[in-house]
Amino acid sequence: MSAAPDHDENHPHDLAHHFDTHRQQFDAGKLGMWIFLVTEILLFSGLFCAYVIYRANHPEIFIYAHQFLDKNLGALNTAVLIFSSLTMAWAVRAAQLEQKRALVRLLSITLACGFVFLGVKAVEYHHKWHDGLLWASQYNPKHHDSAEHNEAGHGAESDGEGLHGEEPKNVGLFFSIYFMMTGLHAVHVIAGMGAIAWVLNRARKGHFNRRYFGPVDFVGLYWHLVDLIWIYLFPLLYLIH
Repeated sequence: MSAAPDHDENHPHDLAHHFDTHRQQFDAGKLGMWIFLVTEILLFSGLFCAYVIYRANHPEIFIYAHQFLDKNLGALNTAVLIFSSLTMAWAVRAAQLEQKRALVRLLSITLACGFVFLGVKAVEYHHKWHDGLLWASQYNPKHHDSAEHNEAGHGAESDGEGLHGEEPKNVGLFFSIYFMMTGLHAVHVIAGMGAIAWVLNRARKGHFNRRYFGPVDFVGLYWHLVDLIWIYLFPLLYLIH
């Protein structure tokens, strides 16, 4: 009994068996990626709608609470992500031109930017945790304990007033939204970093060329969306009052 002929003998190793050409494979992959990104946009759109509704109904909470966010750290993270979008887009171009060394270097820089972003966010979260600026019923700001500071001679003002003005009720509502939106975004940053690490490993092995660079392009699209979401989050949470 003769063996069945190998129909994939001349099939390129970087072309999936169910595609006829690299172009067809790339277009299918890109369509799938855009469909996935639309679901991500819908997810964050719900949170943005919640932000709009609560801000419209409780403007005094948002005006008061945003003062506790560090605008400098937020601006730093914005600059880091914008720069990472540049290096990611450049990496896609390097993959298209078969510039392996540049591709590896640019992906590494993008990955490093992700670590910087998470590091800055960890500093912010640590300060919020230390100061009791948490969500819902866990909201218990330390400046309310000013009687002890006054006794110690620090001169802190009490009763929720002072440098930040009179405190409205339910300020924890703002920080619930803050931690939900920035926390979910941070999860997406981590997922993006995992995807970048995956394509970086493949780039080091020389898997990408002029015909096959789809994974780098698709990961780049995801990373740009992550950056874009933060560009909306930064002014909404840190700047608008």
